[in-house]
Amino acid sequence: MADYSDRIKELEEEIKNTQYNKRTQHHIGLVKAKIAVLKDKEIARSSSGGKGQGYSVRKTGDATVILIGFPSAGKSTLLNGITNANSPVAAYEFTTLNVIPGVLEYKDAKIQVLDVPGILKGAASGKGRGKEVLAVIQSADLVIFVADVLRPNALPVLQKEVYDAHIRLNQRKPDVKIKKTARGGIRIGKTVKLSQLNDETIKSILQEFRLNNADIVIRTDITADQLIDVIEGNKKYIPGIDLMNKMDMISPEELKKILDEYQIDIAISAEKKINLDKLKEMIFRRLGFIRIYCKQARQKADLDIPLIMLEGSTLRDMCNKLHKDFVNKFHFARLWGKSVKFDGQKVLKLEHKLLDKDIVELHMR
Repeated sequence: MADYSDRIKELEEEIKNTQYNKRTQHHIGLVKAKIAVLKDKEIARSSSGGKGQGYSVRKTGDATVILIGFPSAGKSTLLNGITNANSPVAAYEFTTLNVIPGVLEYKDAKIQVLDVPGILKGAASGKGRGKEVLAVIQSADLVIFVADVLRPNALPVLQKEVYDAHIRLNQRKPDVKIKKTARGGIRIGKTVKLSQLNDETIKSILQEFRLNNADIVIRTDITADQLIDVIEGNKKYIPGIDLMNKMDMISPEELKKILDEYQIDIAISAEKKINLDKLKEMIFRRLGFIRIYCKQARQKADLDIPLIMLEGSTLRDMCNKLHKDFVNKFHFARLWGKSVKFDGQKVLKLEHKLLDKDIVELHMR
C-alpha cells in the first residue's frame, strides 16, 4: 500500500524550495497537480477504512455560521455573548465536547451559530476529531476563525486546515467549464488573458488528472490551484471572518501590530463584550442576506416582516423555505422589484433569481 503522506511532504518541500517565476511556473503547477491527486487517493483510502463518529446538526434559521478555533480561544464565551446558547465555559482546554448551537437574532434574521470542539493542527488529515469538526463546515454559510491575541499565529494554521478540508473562503468559484470528449486531445478556449498559466501548464495539469481529451473554456484569470479546484469539483465557496479575541489582554499598540500583520477583520473581547454589536453587523453583511416580501393575491404586500434569504437565492429556494410542498405545487409567481423587467411580471421558472426587496406573490396548483 502506497505511503502517500511521505510523497506529499516531499513534493510540498520541493515547491517550498522552488522560487516562483515564469521559468518555474509550469513545473510548480504540475507538482501541485501531483499533490492534489495524491491527497485524493489518501482521502479515498482513509475513508474506506470505516467512518468515525460524525457530528449531526439540524440546520435551522436563515443561515448557519460556524466558529472554528483552537481549544481555549474563547469560542464558547463568544457564542454565549451573541446568541441565546448556553455553552459551558471554563478556563481549560477541550471544554466543548459536542456541537453547541445558538441562535443570533439580528435585523429580522435568525442565524444559527455553531460552537464546535476546538480543532488541532493536522485536523484535515484526521488528527483528533478534526475530520468530524471540519465536516460540519460543509453545511455552513459562513466561517468565523476565532484566535486569541496571545496566540495569533494560530490563525494561519486554522486557515490551512480549513483550506485542506476543501473549503474556499472569500473566493468566487472560477468561471471555468471543462467538458470531457471522446477524442481530439485538449482544446483550450480563453476569453481573458491568463497571468499565471500558459497552455502547456493547463494541458499538463489536466493530463495529471487523466483528462487527455477535453474542451476547456476559461473566462476568469486563474491560478494553478484554482484550475485544480475546478477539475476536482469538490470545493465549497463561502465567506469567512478572521477574528482576534481577548483584545483587552494586550496594549492598543500590540493589538494594532497583530491586526496589521495577520490582516484581521475584527478584534473583540467576548468576555468583556467589546465589539460584539460590530461583529453581529459584520456577520449579517458577510452572509449577503436579501429581504424578500411576501404578497397574497389581491392584497397588499407585508412589508413589515421580510423573508430573509441568501444572495443568489431562487424562487425554488423561497418555496423550499416556506413549505416542503410548495416546490411541487408551484404554478407561477408574480414579482415586483429589481429582478423583473416590469412590476407584476408573471414568472414561470423556479430557477428565477431573486434580488433584495423583491415582492413575490406565489400561485400554487
